[in-house]
Amino acid sequence: LHIGVLVSILSLITYCLIRDRHRVRDLSGKHIFITSCDTGLGNSLAKWLDKRGFPVIAACVTERGRQDLQSCCSSSLKTVNLNLADSSSIARAVLFVTEETAGKGLFGLVNNAEGTPPMAPTDWLRIEDFHSVLEVGLIGLIEITLKLLPLLKKAEGRIVNLINAKGLVALVGGGYSLSKWGMEAFSDILRIEIQHFGVKVSIIEHGFFKTGVISSDIIERDLLRLWNRLTPEIRDAYGEKYFVE
Repeated sequence: LHIGVLVSILSLITYCLIRDRHRVRDLSGKHIFITSCDTGLGNSLAKWLDKRGFPVIAACVTERGRQDLQSCCSSSLKTVNLNLADSSSIARAVLFVTEETAGKGLFGLVNNAEGTPPMAPTDWLRIEDFHSVLEVGLIGLIEITLKLLPLLKKAEGRIVNLINAKGLVALVGGGYSLSKWGMEAFSDILRIEIQHFGVKVSIIEHGFFKTGVISSDIIERDLLRLWNRLTPEIRDAYGEKYFVE
């Protein structure tokens, strides 16, 4: 019994020593840029890191999102407007990050794209439904990552890509799962290629959370919109019972 207790104590001490060796110290100048901080995971992470003393640059889609975040965080948290579907908006955000980091490089990039895209049987959708999702959740995230790579290399920083569990299993039609699978592949390739520069790439495959962006009411409304725009032939082929269920 005494030996067991001693082994447990030594294991705990060893764990604490190893953990402390990996703890980030001297947070000044270690800027972290997070996309999609209006609500949800990006918003929560920006607040959490700000409380712990990291200089956070939070990208928001809306002006209200920026104001709400700034009102409940410290003065060291900075916000910038970012529309991931707009290359000029991405360029402005990258310039803002470059100026804020003041030659120190970027310690962390957290890629997060939230929203409720059209999710329905594939032949209910049009090509523009796929474009609207992929331009934000895949192409936009890739573009901003590429443009921030020089800053990440300079700081030997890290990239953390928040990818929903649908990056592992496709459960519904539309571009959402496609964008997540694409980010999985992009992350795996990038991790190998830039490890030479001391930059780390991580994927967090999180579960489902109730946020202000995603709710069953919004999804049902969107399904009704898609159902109503279908041709009579496709509606008749599926039937009202299929749609209701």
